[in-house]
Amino acid sequence: MKYIRLLMMKSKEEKGMPGKVVTVRKVTVTCIVSALLGILYYTIFHFSAQDSGESGSLSRMISEKCVGILNSLSGAGWSDAAMAGMAEYFEHPLRKLAHFSEYACMGVLVYVLWSQWMRQGWRLRLLTAVWVFLSAAGDEFHQYFVPGRYASFADVMLDTCGGVFGMLFCICVVFFCRRHTLKKSVKKAAAAT
Repeated sequence: MKYIRLLMMKSKEEKGMPGKVVTVRKVTVTCIVSALLGILYYTIFHFSAQDSGESGSLSRMISEKCVGILNSLSGAGWSDAAMAGMAEYFEHPLRKLAHFSEYACMGVLVYVLWSQWMRQGWRLRLLTAVWVFLSAAGDEFHQYFVPGRYASFADVMLDTCGGVFGMLFCICVVFFCRRHTLKKSVKKAAAAT
């Protein structure tokens, strides 16, 4: 239990820094992450604003490129008809993977943004999940008004799962970094004695 408590403490470098340096770092990280989050929001809402024809042709093009790359790497020499069939088959899963990935990035960015100003714990995790859920719901609501597109609660849940995945990725990275730092300091202390 003592080991877990040590992992949850702030890093040694941050504890030794004067308050002004820590605040400058927090503000810098906040500005950078906020800018990246703004770019991500712009990208997501730009794709959602595409009508069904434009969105479908983009997905089809990406799917065809992926199948072409797979054909080249495998050396299978598939026919054009086979490649077109595969591209059509993979189009829907690729769209869903894109949804998941966009919101996984959002989960990472929101978690990093708020972790600068909140203690890590259930409130930060809940805030991140709710933020991503509301963003996904807003995106689907916006999409409802685009010609040929529709809103889907399943997409909201998929996006939210992507955001939670991104947040869990951050939590794991922080845990393992702190664990590594703690092990190094324990070895250093043991070597000094």
